[in-house]
Order: sequence, then C-alpha cells, then structure tokens
Amino acid sequence: MTGWIGISLGDVTGIGPEVALKAVAAEAPNDDTKYLFIGDEKKLQQLNAKLSLNLQLKKFSSYKDAAGRFFIANPLAAALPTELPVSSLLAARASVAWLRNGAERCLRGELDAIVTAPVNKKSIIHAGFAFVGQTEFLSELAKTDHTVMMLLGHDDKNRWLRVALTTIHLPLKSVPEKITPTKIIFAIELATQACQDLGLPRAKIVVAGLNPHAGESGEFGDEETKIISPTVIAAQKKGFDVVGPFSGDTVFHYALKGDYDVVVAMYHDQGLAPLKAVAFDTGVNWTLGLPFIRTSPDHGTAYDIAGKGIANPSSMIAAIRLAKQLAKNKR
Repeated sequence: MTGWIGISLGDVTGIGPEVALKAVAAEAPNDDTKYLFIGDEKKLQQLNAKLSLNLQLKKFSSYKDAAGRFFIANPLAAALPTELPVSSLLAARASVAWLRNGAERCLRGELDAIVTAPVNKKSIIHAGFAFVGQTEFLSELAKTDHTVMMLLGHDDKNRWLRVALTTIHLPLKSVPEKITPTKIIFAIELATQACQDLGLPRAKIVVAGLNPHAGESGEFGDEETKIISPTVIAAQKKGFDVVGPFSGDTVFHYALKGDYDVVVAMYHDQGLAPLKAVAFDTGVNWTLGLPFIRTSPDHGTAYDIAGKGIANPSSMIAAIRLAKQLAKNKR
C-alpha cells in the first residue's frame, strides 16, 4: 500500500522548504511513498531548481493521481510575493494556514502522517494569532489537551535517547505549579504507548525529578515527595514499568546507555538540552496523543543560513522516516 506523507512548509523565510525538499530527495529512492508539500508552489518550484534536486513536482489535484509522487497543494488563494523579508508577517500567516490544512487532511484520513517544518512563534503572534507552539495548535485543532511532546534521536554510536515532556512551553517560574499527577501519569502512559508504536521489545520508563538530586528527600524542594514519587508508585500499581524520580543530572546518562527506553522530564529544557547534546542532527519531535501522526525536525527556522543552500536536512530526514515507520506500523 502506497502511503501519503504531508509536509507543511513552515516559515518560507527560514530553512523549512529547503530541508523539506532535500530530505524528500534523499528519502524518495527508499520506497514508493507519495509526498504532499503544503505551501507555496512557485517558491517551492524555484527552490527545487535552485538546489538542482530535480524533483518532479506537480500541482495536487487528487489522491488518486497515479502519475507522480511529489505534489504541491496551497490552501491560500494567492501566491506569496517573490521577495519576503526574514520573519515576514505574510510568511507567518501562510505557515499557520499550511499547518492547519495539513492537520485537517490528517483528521479526514487523507494523509498517513504530517511532518511540520519550523515556524517562527514570535512572527505568528505578531501576525495576530494566539500561538504557543505547533504542538498546542494541533492539539486544539484535534480537540484534545491530552498530548505529550516526545523528542527522540540517536548519537554517532546509534544509542537512542527518548524524552517525553511533562510540561512544555512555560516560563521556568511556572513549571512547579503546572506539574500535576495527571500530567505525569499521562506522560508515562503515552511514553509506554510510544514504545509499543515503535515496536520496541519493552517499555521501561524512568521519571526525572524536578529539583537538584531529585529534591534530596525534601531538602531542595518537596515536589518529588508530594507529587512525583506518589504518582510513580500509582503508575507502578497500574502495571507500568516505571521508576523514579531520579536526579536529572544522571538519568539521561543511564537512558543513553540503554537502561531505560524513555525519560519523562519535568520541563522543556531539562529534556531537550541533553537530547540535543547527543542527537542535534538526528533529533525528531513527535507529538504523542494526537489522533494522527505528527513529527517535525528538532530545530528552528535558522534565519541566519536561510537561502544559502547549506541547511542540513538530517533532522527532517529523521522526521520523515519516523512518520513513515509509525504509519507502516499503524497500517
């Protein structure tokens, strides 16, 4: 069965379109997957020629189109201007429209997965949207608040690190009050399901503490003793293979060694800093809990190198591969 992978192009003044094209060109020979780029046709065709990738891009008309594998769909009535400044508000509005369109196609069952290129949150907010992040935006479209951000990647020795976040885009001062038993147990549950979706032989989860040394028995904070530890015990009683809370300064080392399959981190940078340290080029963002598969590269718009043709597509390749793997396992 031929699958369809959608790719929303993100902010066109960043590197999203470039890494999307490069990644598809690199990955296309491996199978017969069809790709639907959701974005501006003219800009993508120009970039395809500039990069000498020679992908046979076609304007999308139907999922039954047997002639071709690489299609472009733009839900916007008008094409974007030829020249756009970095972080343009027009580009920001377009990136939201493309993201929405890709999600709606997934919700209708038309695409097997959506891979989302980077957007600029600040530009989107300035363009008039109440926007926290793509994860939150997609969760709202899917009418669910039960989603968890997972980041996963491997180092040069092919050792994997997988991190599920209890909280995501919050100021650090707000994190303690947002850590609740409900959020922790949900991260444990979805991390366990993720291991199954990946086809891993086990689902051994470790939970990180919030405070230094996991609170040192209450000496450096009481979130571990009052919230995190009781929640881990409750999850164990439900049958989950989970331990913790363990100190955040050592738990990722043991996970990378293979002692654990997923680390449940308490906040954004606690989980993403070690992940990016060991898997910067191969890291993938996977939204757990959505009614469809969504992955994305684990990097931003990289305005400083946009348009230079030097962007590394490794993370986008990894995101596409994960989306295809998950879609195949689901089928």
